[in-house]
Amino acid sequence: MIKVYTLNAFTDDVSGGNPAGVVLDADNLTEKQMQGIAKKVGFSETAFVMSSDSADFRVRFFTPSDEVDLCGHATIATFKLLLLKGRITTGVYKQETLAGILSVEALADGSILMEQSIPEYYEIIEPSEIAKSLGLLVSELSEDYPVQVVSTGLKDIMVPVKSLEALKNIEPDFEAITDISKKYESTGYHVFTTESLSGADCACRNFAPLYDIDEEAATGTASGALSSYLFKYKVLKDKTYNRLAFEQGYYMNSPSRIIASLHVTDDEITGVYVGGNAIVTGEIDIKRGI
Repeated sequence: MIKVYTLNAFTDDVSGGNPAGVVLDADNLTEKQMQGIAKKVGFSETAFVMSSDSADFRVRFFTPSDEVDLCGHATIATFKLLLLKGRITTGVYKQETLAGILSVEALADGSILMEQSIPEYYEIIEPSEIAKSLGLLVSELSEDYPVQVVSTGLKDIMVPVKSLEALKNIEPDFEAITDISKKYESTGYHVFTTESLSGADCACRNFAPLYDIDEEAATGTASGALSSYLFKYKVLKDKTYNRLAFEQGYYMNSPSRIIASLHVTDDEITGVYVGGNAIVTGEIDIKRGI
């Protein structure tokens, strides 16, 4: 039997956060087996931990349908589990992923911070192309900041809306979002407003139906891209950007809190880190012959 640990990342509470599966000691699993396990577990991502010649661990990430280069919340879950199992202690570790070799830090308070790639900014998209797919009026999207594809490891379409009301009222057309995500070679949409329910810097919703994720409760990679976007356009006035807080999952009854930190030198981003806490919620045993 293959043991899959289940964790909720970006929360201190079993009712919140984003669930991920984690399989330790996965060196002997085939790609087909990993894909089958991820499909059976059914979470947005399942992580598989194995040995690495170039880092402390190699980690592969699978959605129910595909392998992806990187997953923020599954990384947080993975390293929290490694910490709880005594495989690591507090400190900085390297993980080998398809997005490169990235640093992960286990903090003394039990939270995990993950390094992401330096941001890359891609196409700016007409708001009218996006609004209809969200069931919103163009006037509900920001007029001050662009809809833009941004990546700190995975491409996401940043969609600024004017208010919490607009964020709440989204009625996603998943077929249209899938088509637009394909067109811009992006994982999905990360919709945000600078209004929030919890005092966070932004409230967010994430839609990635291209990868069988209609909506996600906490999205680490997109949070890195969002923090970089906020810095580029100076969206948050009088902010140092060394510690940002994002709320997500509030309209899924799975409230999450994601922390992002930018390292900035001479007005250039030199480091992107995203993190939070995670808790173990259970275990699943899956037959090896899947």
